[in-house]
Amino acid sequence: MKPLLLLLVFLLCPRAEAGKIIGGREAVRHSHPYMAFLRIKTPIKTKGCGGFLVREDFVLTAAHCWRRSITVILGAHNIKEKERSQQIIPVKKVFPHPDYNSNYSNDIMLLQLEKKAKLTAEVSLLKLPSRKSQVTPGMVCTVAGWGRIGQNISTTKLHEVQLEIQKDKECVSRFKEPYNSTIQMCVGNPKENKTSFKGDSGGPLVCKNVAQGIVSFGGKKGTPPSVYTRISSFRLWIEKTMKSFKLQAQD
Repeated sequence: MKPLLLLLVFLLCPRAEAGKIIGGREAVRHSHPYMAFLRIKTPIKTKGCGGFLVREDFVLTAAHCWRRSITVILGAHNIKEKERSQQIIPVKKVFPHPDYNSNYSNDIMLLQLEKKAKLTAEVSLLKLPSRKSQVTPGMVCTVAGWGRIGQNISTTKLHEVQLEIQKDKECVSRFKEPYNSTIQMCVGNPKENKTSFKGDSGGPLVCKNVAQGIVSFGGKKGTPPSVYTRISSFRLWIEKTMKSFKLQAQD
């Protein structure tokens, strides 16, 4: 009986790292067509961040993803494969928020693309919130990314997870970095093993088809909650920055 019991335990018990953005799952191909993968070259290595298309020639991401050499990949599911849906576009100019600092305050950045992205079924824009838009504790939103799915487990495929908005006090007491509720959001139920993790930075927190937050930082061990940049607080800066560059003409 023992071998049978072991088999039943294996089949019935959930496995901790079975293909997950911690606690999530692999996304359905191209179910997040606004997602951008940022291939970032440093003098030492190549790393990745997330981002999302907000205008045909602009991607929004986190300021801490800034490096001199960034290439944006749109329309991707598996970033290690050359998929027909992919559009690979170098970044022409970076616009980190002027008040961003090493404490992750104002952790937001716009990337101007060298050419306009072609909108397709696999590549589309994500709506931004109004300046007065509010998210409240208890709301459940979705985040996606190509970041680690465990402490030392990486993935090349887009993963997604649903996360609950938390009260600000959950992050005030948790992090050494000053938490500012006017420009940041506390996301991820501490009682659930679900969160964004290393490599997901810059990706959007999507609530009712609107980007409300940007993955900023979290605990080193990948335990929730994490801190996200509150996009509505930066809507005016986003508008002014993009308005100074007219939408580029078609090639």
